[in-house]
Amino acid sequence: MCLAVPGKVISIIGDEPLMKKGRVSFGGIIKEVSLAYVPNVEVGNYVIVHVGFALSILDEEAAQKSLAEFKEMETILQSDSNKL
Repeated sequence: MCLAVPGKVISIIGDEPLMKKGRVSFGGIIKEVSLAYVPNVEVGNYVIVHVGFALSILDEEAAQKSLAEFKEMETILQSDSNKL
């Protein structure tokens, strides 16, 4: 099973499309990812990231929905681990 996570682009480095990178915030955790697959991305956009590559641009509403679902899963997992 693969997991792709939404994050918000906070800065972009480089002009050459295949070498473009960005700093992406995942709920406050900042990671550098490749933006080669999303050449039209802009600061403030949300992207779906898998193994260090932004795969697609996501609208903010869809990103917020995904993030809320991840948060809900985290709450359920924490609740289950407290029962052990």
